[in-house]
Parts: sequence; structure tokens; C-alpha cells
Amino acid sequence: MQAEQTSFLFGANAPFIEELYARYLSDPNAVDGEWRIFFDALAEQKGDVLAEVRGASWAPNGTRVIGAVDPETLPSPANRNVKGNGKANGAAVPAALAGKTEADIVAAALDTSRAFLLIRSYRIRGHLEADLDPLGLIKRELHRELDPATYGFGENDWERPILIFGSLGLGESATLRQIWDRLRKTYCGKIGVEYMHISDPDQKAWIQERIEHIENHTEFTVEGRRAIFERVVEAEGLERYLGVKFVGTKRFGLDGGESLIPGIEQILKRGGQLGIRDVVIGMPHRGRLNTLVHVLHKSYTALFSEFQGRSSQPEEMRGSGDVKYHLGASADREFDGTTIHVSLAPNPSHLEAVNPVVLGKARAKQDQRNDTDRSQVMAILMHGDAAFAGQGLVAESLDLSDLGGYRIGGTIHFVVNNQIGFTTLPTYSRSGPYCTEIAKIVQAPILHVNGDDPEAVVHVSRIATEYRQHFKRDIVIDMFCYRRHGHNESDEPMFTQPLMYKEIGGHKTVKEVYAARLEAEGVVTAADVAQLDAALREKLDKALEAAGQYKPNKADWLEGRWAGLTVAPGEEDRKGVTAVDLERLTAVGHALCEAPKGFDLNRKIARQLQEKRKTIDTGENIDWATGEALAWGTLLAESTPVRLSGQDSGRGTFSQRHSVLVDQTNESKYIPLNHVASEQARFEVIDSPLNEAGVLGFEYGYSSAEPNALVMWEAQFGDFANGAQVIIDQFICSGESKWLRMNGLVMLLPHGYEGQGPEHSSARLERYLQLSAEDNWQVVVPTTPANYFHALRRQMRRSFRKPLIVMTPKSLLRHKDCVSTLADFGPGSSFRRILAETDQLTDAAKVRRVVLCSGKVYFDLVAERRKRKIDDIAIMRIEQLYPFPFSRLGVRLSQYSNAEVVWCQEEPENMGAWHFVDRRIERALAGLNVKTTRPVYIGRPESASPATGSARTHVKEQADLVDRALTIS
Repeated sequence: MQAEQTSFLFGANAPFIEELYARYLSDPNAVDGEWRIFFDALAEQKGDVLAEVRGASWAPNGTRVIGAVDPETLPSPANRNVKGNGKANGAAVPAALAGKTEADIVAAALDTSRAFLLIRSYRIRGHLEADLDPLGLIKRELHRELDPATYGFGENDWERPILIFGSLGLGESATLRQIWDRLRKTYCGKIGVEYMHISDPDQKAWIQERIEHIENHTEFTVEGRRAIFERVVEAEGLERYLGVKFVGTKRFGLDGGESLIPGIEQILKRGGQLGIRDVVIGMPHRGRLNTLVHVLHKSYTALFSEFQGRSSQPEEMRGSGDVKYHLGASADREFDGTTIHVSLAPNPSHLEAVNPVVLGKARAKQDQRNDTDRSQVMAILMHGDAAFAGQGLVAESLDLSDLGGYRIGGTIHFVVNNQIGFTTLPTYSRSGPYCTEIAKIVQAPILHVNGDDPEAVVHVSRIATEYRQHFKRDIVIDMFCYRRHGHNESDEPMFTQPLMYKEIGGHKTVKEVYAARLEAEGVVTAADVAQLDAALREKLDKALEAAGQYKPNKADWLEGRWAGLTVAPGEEDRKGVTAVDLERLTAVGHALCEAPKGFDLNRKIARQLQEKRKTIDTGENIDWATGEALAWGTLLAESTPVRLSGQDSGRGTFSQRHSVLVDQTNESKYIPLNHVASEQARFEVIDSPLNEAGVLGFEYGYSSAEPNALVMWEAQFGDFANGAQVIIDQFICSGESKWLRMNGLVMLLPHGYEGQGPEHSSARLERYLQLSAEDNWQVVVPTTPANYFHALRRQMRRSFRKPLIVMTPKSLLRHKDCVSTLADFGPGSSFRRILAETDQLTDAAKVRRVVLCSGKVYFDLVAERRKRKIDDIAIMRIEQLYPFPFSRLGVRLSQYSNAEVVWCQEEPENMGAWHFVDRRIERALAGLNVKTTRPVYIGRPESASPATGSARTHVKEQADLVDRALTIS
């Protein structure tokens, strides 16, 4: 061979060696240990070798090959023997080099270097040649960087020993053939591993150690292999049975991906051995029924009953219910004497929407257990390949993985890679080579595996569990498989993918492939397989026969942490006990105004705290932020945890909250709310990443698992919640109706028209009202700090939980009239759904108009009425729009028997509350002995945009609607 073509140091590789060796010369600890041992052995030859990598190299026969450096400037190679004590001029050398000349050392070093680059290339790109696709549709060609010839190795080098210093678990030296064989088996078999993108050397070293010494393969016992086979038989058998007994019924079966079941079982089993006691699972609809039955141990009878059209809920439970492949379940599973609680979160078809919900649930469970090292509670998220690559919530959820307020110690992601999304092939649904590329944003290792090899799937599942428990970081399993039927069982895939489905039609099932392998290896016999099939069929037949009489006998929604809570009572009995005695209010208020001694407090904040202290002491002019802090502080003092997250929530978007004080000298932080009482509960405030759906989903999940904490999410501006609409629509407003899952989450949405344009005005109140039905949540627009205080406290001081949507103010945060007295928080006080007239007017019978409104517009109306000295127009605030206070409003309106009724709002007519309150106000008026029967609308005209972008136009519009509200023709 030509030296110039085969030399390792020739061409493109030379810069790499030069950089590596230069790094070694400046700091020996800056290179991997294997390289450091090699370079140490060269001792005084450092200069010669550095010259070599810069411009010349040694051919195998010792002939100098000239590169970029003039040969006359290069020193001749020394030929002194290495000292018999194994030292090269005092440096330790491997035994294989003892007695060798320094030229021999250099030649050996070149072989070593070439071998290391070959090894490194397999660690980086070996997955590109792995046998991953069961269908064989992905054609793999030998990658140039995985070819030994690229590194100067020829046909005569296969049996020559090469120093590799224990790399790959092959000892001090190994032949090229041994190295090649180990690399191919480790990185190019049924498993492909991506991990060299990880920056942490310990994580990379752990993976190398874990997979290379055993050729990325577990030698399962006969008993273990039979257990894996039984799981595959059960998984495939259920799908086949459902396909026969319920022909054409949607089930989104696991057909083609049955190895998922033993894989998940292995995660639970190994997790239990490593300390896991609680696992929260989220998954799409594909394979959910199989998972419910074989992982969560839902009975076959219950499943068949649902296929026969019966509800999964007991007859006495109200609500819509949901299709069977959206339902969740929970169970206690025992593995090797260890009990693990496993729960599968219910979720809709909206792809990946459940991800942050599961993360939030896991975090809540960790907090409940005081699992601060995140070793007892774990999340498993299953994904489809197209969804994992395409849905933004995947990135949002991954971004939460290592953030303090959302960290759960790593999630195991299991992608059931059907290699198609509905009818869309991967080449049309993603830009990267794998559907898992997105996971690299958090440097998660990715284990690709062929789904037709259940043992390989179980093997990588075990590795994933161990990695998660050791490093507390995310890891991904990408199981290449296929979808035997269409997107659902009534779909015809041949319309769009005829070639793929011809291949699938002739492809043996996972069970058949694995059975043939086990039979060939003497693990099972054909009779064993037949017996397993027959036993399963008998079990399924009995369950189907019993399904006709099956009735769910109880709902599990008020068990565990939810024990003691009840179904919400009727309209009137819902205030709860929210008042707080004045002594505690004062004590909490004082604590809110204090910083530690020696704390370098910002001067502006110091003045604010002085003013806050004054309002507490005088009991007057308590503003919005103080009322909010008093609600939280009194709950904390009563041992109720409080959690708030959102963008810039610590300070508050409008610089109103300052729940976190920052030392101006060293930026240390102090949170007064964590110092309001001895043995209090914890206050947690988190400045979230700049996303809405992921964080809101997380908080919904947290609140789903923890009913005894006040959990809040705050939008920076109310309209930003638009980005989280799927969480609102599919979980928050409908979760109780669909899945019998209560939730007490609070959403704080700044809202108000102050001339700041269309994107910073409206929290889209109309959307929440349109979604209001079946007592599913509460929508409030409080206009006093005290009413806000009581709205927050009643979330935790009632026997039931409902989500709470709060339209919070912006300009009112500092409005001189938007204040309360301390007595408004004290004994005898409570949340008031309607705030009646506060000014002194003429006799009620002489009042000609009642203006009903909600929110900031009230203050504009009152100010103008006072300015005009009008005394025959009453103004009332409806503070709770849903559930609508029909009877209470009727009582209030009955006082003004001769008055007309108008509804005044800032929002355009097609937005805001008008279309929601119109008929409800009419209903409240029905049967009253009053003049009017229907309200009249006053506000902005219909508009496509929520608000004008012109401050001048805004002022004109606002003045006009206020004028019309106060003018009676």
C-alpha cells in the first residue's frame, strides 16, 4: 500500500492528532486517560511526534513520508532501546513496549492512535449501521468513517496486536479483528447508541463501560427469556383477539410494537431494585389498551365491557366519560417483593399534551415523599415517532428537565417508532435522521433498538433505568417497529403506503420471530408456544363471557391524597371559611415587610415595605399585592403549601409582587413568605422558562396529584395563555367530566384595557366563559384585594376542588380606589360574588338604570359618575361570572324595580362576557317584579382584534363607552 494513502497521520486526521497532542503538552490531564498513557510513554520523543503530526508521518516500514514540514528541519528518530525497567527515559510504558526501540514505540503509537480513532468513530456513528428496522426498508451502507481502511489499516493488519490500554474491555492489546468484532457487535447489532453528544465525561464513560464490555447484550437466563416471551404472547394475543371479536372497532393496537410491554415491565422491575416506589406514565393512544391490561392490570372483563359500549364510570357518576383508549388507571405492582405504585395518566388525542402533566404529577409525588434526590418517584413518557419529532410540547417538556422548579430527576422516554405518522412518511415529517433528534437539546443519550428483538428491547430498558437512577437525567429508547394496520383498525394503509404494507403483510409478527429464535435455541418448543396461546385464549373467552354482566362498582377519584374531599355542593353553599383573625393577619403582614439584618435591600423596595407595614398597622389602603401575600401567608401559617410559577412571577410582571428580595451586594435571596410562622408550610415561587403550554401543563399535573397545596400558574400577560390553549381545553376545563379527576389549579391572567395594544389588553375572558359548563370550574374578575384574598383562600378551605380562572388587574395594582381594609379580610368576611352599590344614591325606586359590569371598567364608571354627580344610576360588579350567581343577582336587581339594566364592558361586543351574561341576566330578571326584562349592551363594537394599538383611539373609545353607560336618553 502507498504510505501517503494509508498513513494515519496523513490528511484530514493530522489536525485532530495535532490538536490532541498540543492539548496534552499544555496539560496532560486535558486528554482522555488512554491517550495520556500513550503520550506519557513517548517521554523525550514529544518533540519528534509533534513534528510528525504537523507535517510528516512514519510509514509502517519506517520510511519518512514528507508532509508540510521541510524534512531537513525534522530530527532523526532515535533508536535507543527502552530501558529494561519498563521506563522510557523515566516514563512508565506498557509491558508490550518494554525492550522496544523508540522508533518501535512511535510505530506502535501510530497503530494505537488509528485504533482509537476507529473506536471513537464507532462510538459516534456506529448507530448508522445498526440493524434497527424490522422491515428492512432502511438501507444501510458502510459509512466511510466506520471503515478501518480510512485510518490506514490494510488487509495485512487484521491479526497484528494493537495497544488499546483496556479499551472496549479487551485488555492491554488486541488484534484489529478483535477490535472490529467488538465494535460491530456493540454498536451495529440490533441496538444503536447515540451518546457522544453528551458533554459530561462521566456519563459517556458510564455508557461505554455499561455496553462495550458485554457487547451491548444481556445473557438472559432461560427463565428470563421465557418470561419475556410470555409478555409478548400476551400482548399480541390480546390485539389479535380484539381484532377478531370486535372487527373494525378502533383500538389503536400495539400490533408490531409488542416488545413495548416487556420493555416497560423491565423498567418497573429494575426500577424497584434501584429504589423506585412510584411511577407515573404518560402515553398516546397507540398501545394504551395493552398497557392498561398488561402493565396496570386492568381486567380483561372491564376492557371487553367498554368494547361492548358500556361506560367505564359507575352509573351514579355524572360526566361525559371518554373513549377507552384515552383512559388512565393506577395499580400497585409487586416485583421481587417490592411494591411499586404505577399510574397511567388519562389524556386526549392531542399529541404529547400529557407530557408536562406527567412531569408535574411526578414532582408533586416527590414533594409528598420528601424525595429530594428524585430516586423514589419516576416518570415514563411513551411517544409516537411523528409526534416526538413534530410537537413543540416535546421541546418545552425537555427544557423543564433540569430546571430547579420543575426537575424530577430524569424521565425515561420510550418511542414506539412505527416509522410513519398516520399516512405521512418520516421523510415528510422531520428534517433529521431520527425522530429523536430533539432529545439532544438536553444531551439525553438515545438507545435505538429493533422492536423485533424483545431481548434487545428489555436490555436497553434496563440500561435506561440504571442510567436514570444513577445520573437523574432524561434518556430515550427509540424502538423501531411498525404499525401492522392503518392509523386505526378501520383505516386502509394501502391507499398511501402500498410498498410498506406489502412488506408488513408478509412479515412475521414479533411473537413469531421470537418464538422461532427460542425454538431454535432450545428455550421453548412449538408445543410450549401452542399451550401459551391456548391458555390465553381460554382466559380471554371467559372474560368476554363475563363482560355482559360487568359493572364498575366504584370510582377511585376520591382516594389516597383525595380522601376526605367530596363532590361540590349546590350554588349557595360554597363560600368555605376564608376569614382570618386580625391578630394572625397582622403577624403575617409584619413578616412580609421584614428583611434579615445586614440584608442589603434595594432602596425602592425598602420604601415599599415601609408603606406596606403602614397599611397593615393602620388597617387601611391595603393594595392588591398585599392582599395576595396575606392570602398566601395565612395559608402557609395554617400548614397549606403554596406554589406559584410563571414568567417573572417572583418579582411580578408589573413590579408589584416582590415575593423574592434580592441582596444588592451579593444577589442572595430572601423570601419573606417562608418566614411568616413557625412550623409553617413551604412557599415556592418559580420564574418559569418562556413557554406557556409546558409550564401550565406541569402545574396542572402537580395540582392533580396534590389537592392539599394551592397551586397557581400566572401568565405574564393574560393573552399569553393562548399558547397553552390545548392544556386549558383538554385538561383543565374538562378533566373532571371526562376522567373523574378533580383539580384545584389557579390561573392568574392579567386583563384590562389601558391602551397597550391588542396583545397586552385581553386575557380572552370569552373563551373561558364559552368553556364553562357542568360546574367544571370558576371564572372570577375580582375588583378588590379582599375579594381576591378570599377567592384564593376558598380554593383550599372547601371540601372540593375546582380550577379557578382569575382575571387579575394591571393598572388597578396601584389604583388609589382598588384597596381594602384589614377588616375586609377578618372575621365575618368572605368572598362576595356580587359587589353592590357603594355610593350614596337616591331612593332605589327612583334609580333609572342599573349598570352591571366586571373588572377595571367599574372604576372608570364610578369616577365619571362622581364627576357628573349622578345619583340615579346604580353600578354593580359581578365578581364571579361562573358559576353564575343567578339567585343572588335576582335579589340585588329586585331592589331597583323601575330601572333599566345594561351590561357595560371594555371588550368588543364579540368578546368579553356579554354573550355569556346576556341570557343569564335575563334569566335572573325573570319572575322579578321589575320594569325591565332584558339587559342592553354598552361597550366597544365587534372587532377582529382585541384592542386598538393607538393610545389616542383607546382613550376616545373608553370615554365613549363610559359616557353611553351614564347617559339616559
